[in-house]
Amino acid sequence: MTSPAQKQKTYSIGELARTVDLSQRTIRYYEEIGLLHSVRRIENGKRVYTDDDVRRLKFINRLKVLGLSLAEMVELEKVYRTQRNNREILPKLLAILDERAVQIDDRISQLTALKTEIREYQARLRGKMMMEET
Repeated sequence: MTSPAQKQKTYSIGELARTVDLSQRTIRYYEEIGLLHSVRRIENGKRVYTDDDVRRLKFINRLKVLGLSLAEMVELEKVYRTQRNNREILPKLLAILDERAVQIDDRISQLTALKTEIREYQARLRGKMMMEET
């Protein structure tokens, strides 16, 4: 009888990289810093990845899009590895996402002010150009 783990599709690092749209180097780096743990090797030492690794890397990509740094992801991973549940992780993740939302709001305010300043400067320049033409 085969276990569910044995029935999982396996991927070479190249196949995995194409599937999750990351470079092989990035995947190896994620292994090195502890974001990807379940990597197995077959007889010749070649890395073998599973659907779990695909899901994990897609989750990591999503966290990157949401603004988490790799250091923050590694910290969350360390907490998860010791606690083995989401009770500690979810509040930490929510706090990080709250902080990102505040940072985005601040940046939007800065960019809005900059846009206003640019428009005012453009208006002054256009006024000078019109005065010089007359």
